[in-house]
Amino acid sequence: MRKRIANARRVIVKLGSSTIGAPHGGLDVACITGLAGEIVAARRAGVEIVIVSSGAILAGRGKLRITTPNSQLDVVAKQAIAAVGQVEIMRFWQYIFDWYGVVVGQILVTREVIGQRKSFINARHTLQALLARDVIPVVNENDSVAVEEIRLGDNDNLSAMVAGLVDAELLILLTDKDGLYSNDPAVDPTAKLIPFVSLHDDGGEFVTGDSRSGVGLGGMNTKVAAAKTAARFGVPTVIAAGKKHGILTEILTGREVGTLFEPFLEPLKGRKRWILCQDAPSGEIVVDDGARAALVKGGKSLLPSGILNVKGEFDQGDAVLIRAADGHDIARGLANYTADEIRRIKGLNSAAIESVLGYTAGEEVVHRDDFALLESP
Repeated sequence: MRKRIANARRVIVKLGSSTIGAPHGGLDVACITGLAGEIVAARRAGVEIVIVSSGAILAGRGKLRITTPNSQLDVVAKQAIAAVGQVEIMRFWQYIFDWYGVVVGQILVTREVIGQRKSFINARHTLQALLARDVIPVVNENDSVAVEEIRLGDNDNLSAMVAGLVDAELLILLTDKDGLYSNDPAVDPTAKLIPFVSLHDDGGEFVTGDSRSGVGLGGMNTKVAAAKTAARFGVPTVIAAGKKHGILTEILTGREVGTLFEPFLEPLKGRKRWILCQDAPSGEIVVDDGARAALVKGGKSLLPSGILNVKGEFDQGDAVLIRAADGHDIARGLANYTADEIRRIKGLNSAAIESVLGYTAGEEVVHRDDFALLESP
């Protein structure tokens, strides 16, 4: 698996606030400069790099000389700080890469951009065009306008989404820890680094702990979640210490550093990647064992006959979670019928749909082309 990483030619590098932030506030110039040098070296070796950079609020706080803790700031204040910080951090990235003779381009996204099919494709095309022109894209969530309802939540999650967006071959999450541990190293000095995690069975539960830095939104929990999301795109993930000198070079040359998460699925096609990037599901469809096997093993559509229950309210075309009777998540898909309509036809043969509802949108409740598996076949 490490050999596969050494052969990766399109890589997402997520730099957290704990990596690019200085211990006493502001940006860590030495660390960022060193990472930029490694990124340029990788680019010259034929590796395309997309940076997902945190730090807008961190940089904005430094520029505005704000000392009030983030926890005491309201959303509007944070958005204003981020508006200043986004300019500051991008100016910094541009200054460093100009020194190497490399052009950078900024892309700001929100969940709306990722969740809508048209803007999803537009963002994909823009990133592809930048890479084709030897430009290094710098991606961040648009903190200055995002509200709670449309926030992607953290840049770990964003980086996994971007990995799916651009058909990446590797996701690197740089943080303030060496990787995933057997226990929280902050409280257990005997905790051991876990070098390899297989996600063939959708991973497991890990002792993750929180980020020590306190300057970012994402702790280790969000990084493991991001690794699982990337795994569903067929993308391996490495979590490693961002301030370790030469860390990117070590990872990209196949050295055993950090924690490597092996994906459990083959890469998904474009439409199914978009389905996985949809907003949080509006509801759930609970299915029996026969339907589960048909979806997971047979790649078949979900028919009403295999449905046991419907939870929540959703409209036709909304994203829904398909769940087994034992509570295991099977897939995420787009519903052909509303929640109320599915309640009326659940357990029935598809031939009865029109007589019950007075119309038919097809024999499938979720078509096989409109769902992406969360469970390994």
